[in-house]
Amino acid sequence: MSWYDRVHGRNAYSKDRARIAEDPTDPEVAEKLRLATIDVGAIIDYAASFGTLVLTRAYADWSSPVNAVYRQQLVARAVDLVQLFPAAAYAKNGADIRLAVDTVEDMFRLPDLTHVVIVGGDSDYVPLAQRCRRLGRYVIGVGVAGSTAKSLAAACDEFEAYDSLPGVTRPERPKPAVAAEPEVPADVEPTAPSKPRRRRKKAVEEDPEAEPEVDPQDAATHLLRRALELGQGKSDDAEWLHSSAVKQHMRRMDPSFSEKALGFRSFNDFVKSRGDIAELEETGHERLVRLKD
Repeated sequence: MSWYDRVHGRNAYSKDRARIAEDPTDPEVAEKLRLATIDVGAIIDYAASFGTLVLTRAYADWSSPVNAVYRQQLVARAVDLVQLFPAAAYAKNGADIRLAVDTVEDMFRLPDLTHVVIVGGDSDYVPLAQRCRRLGRYVIGVGVAGSTAKSLAAACDEFEAYDSLPGVTRPERPKPAVAAEPEVPADVEPTAPSKPRRRRKKAVEEDPEAEPEVDPQDAATHLLRRALELGQGKSDDAEWLHSSAVKQHMRRMDPSFSEKALGFRSFNDFVKSRGDIAELEETGHERLVRLKD
């Protein structure tokens, strides 16, 4: 649902939910669902970069047509499908609870597990991430940028946006068609314009607990400045810091930070773009960075 909103616009899934539930095979609905299909392989390949995957599970009502389209992808990548019955009979947060319970049980049952990858953006997973870290596991979160709770990203050791995973491309939204004005014949006198209809202002209910939107570029600049200030404050005699250490510090402060998600090929390119606050020095194999006065 988060990726659907990312592809088709904010709150797109909520607007289309009724049509999707009524007939997901409708050509227009089916095309929108196709464009918003998650690449399961990209997520699993990213998770495998941390080590051998010994347990992979996905939780959903697999009898639902919207979820059923993923069965082939998941089974082909050896993912266990955990069947959850419809929300009315099971529970609203059935997937969250089952995922959390199974993960904690697996950690106690299999002490050789070292990493836990949580794919989701709900803040309900914050206690799970905290418990995993308390039990000595390295926690990686994967979610859609802009739709993942900031508290969940902060609770993980590392967080990666699905958008920035290798192989994931965000489809371009089709531009809405512009209706052409009908041509008026030359021998027809133009009629007086009709009075514009009074439009009612639609009240939009705002969530008081929703997190305010922050420009990712501004947030990244602030994060870089803070990391450099803290790094140079710890070392009285070292003005220059290794760029890799600065990036590591930034990831510890905000696990969701990713220079690739911001449009940069490397961290050094990101630092160069912030030339008004940071200075980069490249000598041999070393990349050093310092905060400008």
